[in-house]
Amino acid sequence: MDWSFPNIRHMAALVATARSGSVTRAARQINLTQPALTQAIAGLERELDCTLFERAPDGMKPTEPALLLIARAETALALIGSWRVTSTQLRAFLAVAGAGGYAGAAEETGLAAASLHRAVSDLTVALGQRLIEKRGRTIALTPAGLRRARAFGLARAELRSGLDEVARWQGKAAGSVTIGAMPLSRSRWLPQVLLIFARAYPDVGVRVVEGSHSDLSPALRDGEIDMLLGAVRDGPGVEDLVQEAVFDDRPRLVCRTGHPLAKCCDPQELAKYDWVMPGPDTPLRHYWQDMFAALGLDAPEVKITCGSILTIRELLIASDMMSMASPAQLRVELQAGLLVAIEPPVPVMRRIGITTRIGWRPTEPQAAMLDLLREKGRLDLS
Repeated sequence: MDWSFPNIRHMAALVATARSGSVTRAARQINLTQPALTQAIAGLERELDCTLFERAPDGMKPTEPALLLIARAETALALIGSWRVTSTQLRAFLAVAGAGGYAGAAEETGLAAASLHRAVSDLTVALGQRLIEKRGRTIALTPAGLRRARAFGLARAELRSGLDEVARWQGKAAGSVTIGAMPLSRSRWLPQVLLIFARAYPDVGVRVVEGSHSDLSPALRDGEIDMLLGAVRDGPGVEDLVQEAVFDDRPRLVCRTGHPLAKCCDPQELAKYDWVMPGPDTPLRHYWQDMFAALGLDAPEVKITCGSILTIRELLIASDMMSMASPAQLRVELQAGLLVAIEPPVPVMRRIGITTRIGWRPTEPQAAMLDLLREKGRLDLS
C-alpha cells in the first residue's frame, strides 16, 4: 500500500484562504502567521505546479484547480479533526493500525520502528486521545483508535481524489480506480468492462482486489477501495453503504456430466449427495438452504465449504458432488460438456450490483467506471 499522505497544513491553508477570501483572516482562523500561511499556499502551488489563487480587489479568488481540491480538502480536514496533526503522524498511525504493530509497520513502510512510535505518540498528544494500548506483548487500537483509523483512511482517499482531479485538469496522466470484486463479478461482467475502460482511459490505473464480502467491505468503509461488485446484501450490517442492483443472476444446480441427477433431477434425491458450497454467511448458501426448506426437506450437510470456483469445478468434475453456482462462473466447463447446469426445483434469483460508501464522490474516471458497469450489466447480463 502507498502510505503517503498530502501535507495537512497546506490543505488547511488552502481551505481557510478560500473560505475567508483573505490571507489575513485565514491566518487568524488557523492560528498561523501571515507569512507562514502564504508560504504554505506557495508550497502547495509548487507541488501541484499551478496557481491556486488570484488576487482581486475584493480578496483572494480560488482558481479552477483550487475549486476542484477545496471541497475534498475541507471534507478531509473534518474527518481528521485537527489541522495541527501532521501527515507524518497520520501516515505512521495508519501504518501501525494496518500492520497490527510497530515492527510490521516498519517493515512495510521502510521507516524505523522508533520513528513510528514517536509519531504515533505525538499524534496521541495532538488529539488528546489514547489511540493504541498494550495487550501483553502485542498492541491493539482503542475504540477511539479504531474510529480515527477509519476517518484518517477516508481523509486520505478524499485528498488523493482531489489531487487526481487537479492533475486531470492539467492534462496529466492521473487517477486510479480500485475495485473490490467478489467471485461472480470476476467471471464475465468485470473483465468485459475493464477492456472497454482501458481503451477509454489509458492513463488511469485500475486495481482489482479479490475476496468475499466480509473481506472487502471493511476496505470499502476505510477508503482503501472505491467500489465493491457482487451480490447485494439484505438485512443488518450494510446501513452505512449504498447498494445498487444492476442485474439478476439465476444460479443453477451444477454437477458433472453423467451424474445420476444430470438428466432427471428428483428433488427427493438431492439430499443424498455430498455438496460443496460457499460459506454460511454468503447469499448463495442462504438460497441453497431456502431451496431445501421450500421442498420440505432438511438441507444436507455441506461436506466441503469453499468459495473458490476453481476448486469447486475440480471437485465436481472428479466426483458425484453437487453445488449451486452461476452458469456464468462455469461457462467454459458447461460449454465443453464437463459439467451440467440443472434448473433448481425452486427458482433462485440473486441481485448482483455495485456497493459504495454513503457520501462518496467519484472522480471522473471512477464515475465512468460506474457508468460502464451499469450499462454492461443491464444490457448483457440482465
